[in-house]
Amino acid sequence: MIRWFHSYLIDFTSLIAFSMVIYFIAISQFIGKELSIHVSDSFMQMNTIFLSILIEAIPFVLIGVLIAGFIQIFITEDHIRRLIPQNRFLAVAMSCVVGALFPACECGIVPIIRRLVSKGVPLHAGIGFLLTGPLINPIVILSTYMAFGNDSKIAGLRMGIGFAAAMLIALLISYLFKSSQLKHSASEFTHSTDGTIRNESLVQRIEGMIKHSIDEFFDMGKYLIIGALIAAFVQSYISAKSLFVFGEGVLGSTIVMMGLAYFLSLCSEADAFIGASFRNLVPSTSILAFLVYGPMIDLKNTIMLLSVFKAKFVFTLLVLITLIVFLSVNLSGLF
Repeated sequence: MIRWFHSYLIDFTSLIAFSMVIYFIAISQFIGKELSIHVSDSFMQMNTIFLSILIEAIPFVLIGVLIAGFIQIFITEDHIRRLIPQNRFLAVAMSCVVGALFPACECGIVPIIRRLVSKGVPLHAGIGFLLTGPLINPIVILSTYMAFGNDSKIAGLRMGIGFAAAMLIALLISYLFKSSQLKHSASEFTHSTDGTIRNESLVQRIEGMIKHSIDEFFDMGKYLIIGALIAAFVQSYISAKSLFVFGEGVLGSTIVMMGLAYFLSLCSEADAFIGASFRNLVPSTSILAFLVYGPMIDLKNTIMLLSVFKAKFVFTLLVLITLIVFLSVNLSGLF
């Protein structure tokens, strides 16, 4: 009975989430034109931001769920055990390096991490990949270099500080959490595949991969929609000036820029251009905090992580990222 109710609740929230997308598209394409007098400018702005976030994120989510489906069907626990070092430091270092070479955004990487951890990848290795993938992959570094007028300093600092912070956070997670911290057991993710894929043809495996990818997309999609809607609401109805309650010094502006990075929920491939627009308002240290913090954790990403991992783990991860990024960028400012 409880399982049936949980399944019904998930289907119901999915229906509401995807209905919201249809509604906002209708507002922008049809209703907004006919009833523009009755629709406020702020609501239309929220509608535009909401759709822009989805348009930026959905391609990466699609790539992520396809990779997750591939991992589910083609990668076994034996493969994982052979590839991941037993030493926690080496496992974290390997995951951070792979993440740095892997073009992904903070939305599309969540289903990949869930699938990897459910397959037996240590949680700390998964977190290393989660943090570096959206932050310092080649596309992000190139966009940062271009956004700041072909200046390699900010791009280099973003890469160096981001990598070091990700390593430290993942290592701390390895000591704080011993289990996978997934909301559902690994058997729920991997049942009906590991024991049968060896006897299936390539065509059957590809069909299975596509089915898993579709399930993953609709599972993750509703949380992406909810997170995007909240982020759009914050951008539309909360003034950026009201965030400067901590003052305009280096520490205060750093807190503000990290808050903006969290609530704006920008795609990591484009956030450098937004960060560059603050160069005349805040110190470079604060802009660096904006560039490092946002790809590691933001509002929509937090909601997606809460759908996968236990709440205690997600909030611990949020606190660790916030403290370590804040301290790292401010220490770098001293040099």
